[in-house]
Amino acid sequence: MQNITRAFDTIFYQQKNFPLKEAFSHRLPGSDKWTSYSTEQIIRSSQKMAGGLLNLGLQKGDKIALISYTNRPEWTIMDLAAQQLGIITVPVYPTISSSDYDYIFNDAEVKYAFVGTNDLYDKVIKAKANISTLEDIYTFDRQTGRKYYEDLMDESRLAEVAKIADTIQPDDIITFIYTSGTTGNPKGVVLTHNNLVHIIKSTIDLLPTKPGNQVLSFLPMCHIFERTVSYSYMAKSAKVYFTGTNNLGGPEGDLQAVKPYFFTTVPRLLEKVYEKIYNTGLALTGFKKKLFFWALSLTDDYVYDKKYTGLARIKQSIADKLIYSKWRDALGGNVNGIVTGAAPCPVKIMRVFSAAGIPIREGYGLTETSPSLTINTYEPGGALMGTVGRPIEGVDILIDRSEGEYRAGEGEILAFGPNIMQGYYNKPKKNAEVFKDIDGKVWFKTGDIGKMVKGPGGHDFLKITDRKKELLKTSGGKYVAPAPIENKFKEDFLIEHMMVVGEKRKFVSAVLVPSAQALQDWCKENGIPFTSLAEVCKNDKVIARYQEIIDQFNPLFSHIEQIKKFTLLPITWDAVKEDGSKPELTPTMKLKRRVVREKFEKEINAMYS
Repeated sequence: MQNITRAFDTIFYQQKNFPLKEAFSHRLPGSDKWTSYSTEQIIRSSQKMAGGLLNLGLQKGDKIALISYTNRPEWTIMDLAAQQLGIITVPVYPTISSSDYDYIFNDAEVKYAFVGTNDLYDKVIKAKANISTLEDIYTFDRQTGRKYYEDLMDESRLAEVAKIADTIQPDDIITFIYTSGTTGNPKGVVLTHNNLVHIIKSTIDLLPTKPGNQVLSFLPMCHIFERTVSYSYMAKSAKVYFTGTNNLGGPEGDLQAVKPYFFTTVPRLLEKVYEKIYNTGLALTGFKKKLFFWALSLTDDYVYDKKYTGLARIKQSIADKLIYSKWRDALGGNVNGIVTGAAPCPVKIMRVFSAAGIPIREGYGLTETSPSLTINTYEPGGALMGTVGRPIEGVDILIDRSEGEYRAGEGEILAFGPNIMQGYYNKPKKNAEVFKDIDGKVWFKTGDIGKMVKGPGGHDFLKITDRKKELLKTSGGKYVAPAPIENKFKEDFLIEHMMVVGEKRKFVSAVLVPSAQALQDWCKENGIPFTSLAEVCKNDKVIARYQEIIDQFNPLFSHIEQIKKFTLLPITWDAVKEDGSKPELTPTMKLKRRVVREKFEKEINAMYS
């Protein structure tokens, strides 16, 4: 892989070593048929598109935006085209508002936008009047009265494109990726080819795929996690099937159609799958129900690399044949591995799936680190449940205790390596805040708190304990880390979301968002009429049930961390609000704590009155 020094080299590496007839595939909107692109078609299309970009007058250092609701070959073809000219791509989440487009496009000085279906064109055209640099908008699908991206393609300038591509250097900027903004306006993370290529080379052998294996790509390509993985797929000659999260499930869904060997995901999707499996078990009766929950109980003590012998092996074999195999079938039946990231994954979820022959590994990183810093791997001894793994090759991790009060062994996680961003675009003050010089070595401050724990072979594994900025301090001066508490409580199906509160208060409380479907099912089983979520959240029996959940998990935490009071919020928390109000979640489903505190100030204060 020495020839891969720039991200777009991956597709040429595929062409040389293992070209594919079906390298990229996707279903056209409204169609059940898959349309595929060969390796040669992808390369030629990207080069012709690069010719079209030259015709627009774009040159090295200019910026274009890419926006789509689902992953699709056109997005990656545009990305490859831009890279070969040194044009900087600005991938944007489709669910943000027009005002967010205003901010990002103006900050990045975007000249052209390339958008997918639904309301994306309308969102961008609405913002265009406020963006002085934006010259035009092109669509990935033919739409009446709108410019179609494919009409830009020009085959006459291929030689010129190849000549420019040869001048692109590994330290050239490839992209600005705007963070989701949990603490204010998003910041443009500046990444180079070097940043991404280091991740590609350091993690490619960790993917449990071989040339020609099918993989699903459904996490948004505007997120660095899926985007970097996509280059690894190219270098490894995996057949990539592009889709979206809404197209995965059911007998006609893409999991069944593709039967992937591997995919990346976020924990919330795995939680949803587990909830569906669990509810299926609840709906059974008699012996079948007992068999289901017996098999589920066998996963309780599972750890990675566990070997079964004697009676335990017989039990496992029975459970696998009768129960676990059906769970694997729900994910297509061929999954050799799943890597999850972007948010903490409950240990229970990893334990159940891995024990059932669906091996899940958790990794850790940030947009600013391209993204991988650590990962649990698939080889024996390479993973420790409850941690985010060991540092990848070339990355150093430091637990810094010099700025703040921490529990034993904990501190802020600092990172050093060739994958660390160049900085935030146009944000010198922010850059000064996130980089720290220690004895001449400049470290990136992740803002996360963690510690190193010993794992298999005596190796150090990183355990994340909280976000530095999310620590709350009670009026008694005690620090509380909300995230571990919230993640544990959300293991119960009746809790969709939870936020721990208690800053400058005498004790810790929580606002809970019930899982509407799970609560409705519970009410049905317990003879409680479900007229509306608002009404049922006032029901004494429902409140008592949530108190039972509080009482069940509280003993797992210290006295100061235990939830003393809670409030049920009969609403949904979303990453985008149709009524125009501030969303409670970022596009990657992280809590916007400040927004929640502001929106539900009355309910929070009531718990302390």
